[in-house]
This record gives sequence, structure tokens and C-alpha cells, in this order.
Amino acid sequence: MVPVMDEPRPGALHHVELWVPDLDRAVASFGWLLESLGYTVFQEWEAGRSWRLGPTYLVVEQSPAMAGGRHERRAPGLNHLAFHVRDDREVERLAAEGAAHGWSLMFGDRHPFAGGAAHYAAYLENEDGFEVELVAAAVGAAPADR
Repeated sequence: MVPVMDEPRPGALHHVELWVPDLDRAVASFGWLLESLGYTVFQEWEAGRSWRLGPTYLVVEQSPAMAGGRHERRAPGLNHLAFHVRDDREVERLAAEGAAHGWSLMFGDRHPFAGGAAHYAAYLENEDGFEVELVAAAVGAAPADR
């Protein structure tokens, strides 16, 4: 039996499926990140796993039909996934802890304003080339004031 999901809004995103070259690596990096953001494990099978938050879920799958060995965010297709994060402190915590889970900070010379002066975010890339953007919903004291 499939678990009942929260009532979705028409037009809301149902799910995103990412084909990954190494399931264990994807579970380590995406699993840590998604669970840190409040997602819970939704489905597990030999070639994949999914995490859910509300009515939306994200799938990582190592499909035998996959062509290529690494995601290229600069090629046509998916560039990155962006997630709301509670505040700037949470953005910084996740960016700092991400390295232990396969994520590297991108645009370090412009962090945390690589997206513009009014956009507090961290851009992370995992070992397989997938990029995520963690966007602060609220910003407290400026980094220089801490």
C-alpha cells in the first residue's frame, strides 16, 4: 500500500527523479542534505531511494538505462535544485557540514552573495556534479557583525 501524501495544490511539483552514477554516493550526499532539511525516507529499492517533504518527493536512482557517467550541470537539462532554508545561520551550518557528506562549496569567493547582494545562499556541488542552492528565508546579522 502506498502511503497517503498531504493534499497537493494543483500545479505543485509531484517529484523529481535524478539518475545517478553511484547510488551509495548519492544516498550519502542527498540523504544527509534532504534529511537535514526535514525530508524523510519515503521509498527504498535495490537501485534507488526517495525522500519526501509534504506531497513532494525526490528520487535518486542508479538506472541500468543511464547514459554517461557524471551529471553535467552546464549541459542542457537540469542545472541545479534550490531549497528554502530557515535562515542564514542554517545556510552556513549546512555549507560547513556538507564537506563531510560529499558536498563542496561553489563560488567561495562570492559566498554567501553569489546570487546577488540581496540573495543569501550557499551553492554546493556533490562528487557526481549535482548542484544545490540553499536559500535563506530570513537573514539576521550580516556575516561581518557576527
